[in-house]
Amino acid sequence: MLNSNMSKYKTLRYFFSLKGLFQRSPFWSLIFWAGVWELIGQMGWMTLLPPLSQIWFAFAELLEQSAFWDAFAMTARTFTIGLGLSILVGIPVGILMGISKRSDKILSIWVNLFLSAPITAVIPALMPILGIGDATVIATVILFSIWVVIIDTQAGVTHVKDSLVEMGRIFGCSRWKIIFWIVIPAAMPEIITGIRLSVVRAVKGVIVGQIVIALIGFGGLFNTYLSYFLMERFWALIIVVFVVSFTIIGLVELLERRIAFYARTR
Repeated sequence: MLNSNMSKYKTLRYFFSLKGLFQRSPFWSLIFWAGVWELIGQMGWMTLLPPLSQIWFAFAELLEQSAFWDAFAMTARTFTIGLGLSILVGIPVGILMGISKRSDKILSIWVNLFLSAPITAVIPALMPILGIGDATVIATVILFSIWVVIIDTQAGVTHVKDSLVEMGRIFGCSRWKIIFWIVIPAAMPEIITGIRLSVVRAVKGVIVGQIVIALIGFGGLFNTYLSYFLMERFWALIIVVFVVSFTIIGLVELLERRIAFYARTR
């Protein structure tokens, strides 16, 4: 009886505690931290952190400005081109490294080097070659995002079961048919995971590239807002970047779950 009462007490305590509330619904956690942010901003404890209510008003003002939409279009264009090229180049390179040990030995050193290297320090070296503009920003996006696509694609290819490949050989499939009909579909879940991770790095790459190199697009707006201490607009723009990024990542995750489900049911 005592143990039963203690169990009920712990359950009620957990239910009404902040930890229990946040674990039951992330929405309440978001509301709590939004309230903390608003309080800090209203009290003026941090000059770089304006009240959240003012940020939302600045966000509404941003959506009405043509300069914002011009910057959005420029950023979206360089992001899409850079990420698209990373995927188009990264997947074949990863497949090549997965099926060829010689290619893996030659390329893996450079892939791991650039994956761990501080890419931001390499960016200025692109300016004399590609100039100041979209081309350099696109190259920056590629340098940030292509390596995870290559590594995850290679991992997916190397994890394909030998029995599947052997089955293809038994049925008389050529090497290329085995790659396109068996290896790539079986490796697709990990390939999509690499694409999802590359989206995060591509967002970082396009913003860093626009700030460091060209001061165009969202990077130019970030620099302007910081220079004139327009922190409400600065944080509003950060919210835009996060919303767009999480939307893209969510769509890729949905595709990833569908492909993983299809792979399990095969």
